Amino acid sequence: MTEKDDFDLQNFLPYLLNQAAEESSLAFQQVYKDRYGMLRTEWRVLFHLGIYGRMTAKEIGTRSKMHKTKISRAVARLGERRFLTRQQDIKDRRLEYLELTHLGRTAYHDLLTVAQTYDNRLSASLSPDENKVLRQVLRKLAKMG
Repeated sequence: MTEKDDFDLQNFLPYLLNQAAEESSLAFQQVYKDRYGMLRTEWRVLFHLGIYGRMTAKEIGTRSKMHKTKISRAVARLGERRFLTRQQDIKDRRLEYLELTHLGRTAYHDLLTVAQTYDNRLSASLSPDENKVLRQVLRKLAKMG
């Protein structure tokens, strides 16, 4: 028999944040998986390139806080499916610029519409004040790590 611990996992903030993130992203995850066969890291790379334009994998990593090996795998898979192009820098061959192709931009715009609708649906369950505070707090917590 183990002794009872007073730690409340169900009220542990990292646990709650993870539960909320998983639950809130399930339906959207199904869309990019079903339509494009993408994994989470792939849609995140796609969206970074869609929003910010031409970038390096390192720049995507800095903005997204994803590990470089995950980005590398996502870039390889997106490249195989012709969603992005890779162009080496002429002066520094270690640098590679990534950019969406026409097919990639089409997928991005399709998923962007779905994402906006999905975000609106999630936000509708909160009052405008709750929505504003939640986003402020989440941005603040994201900068702490």
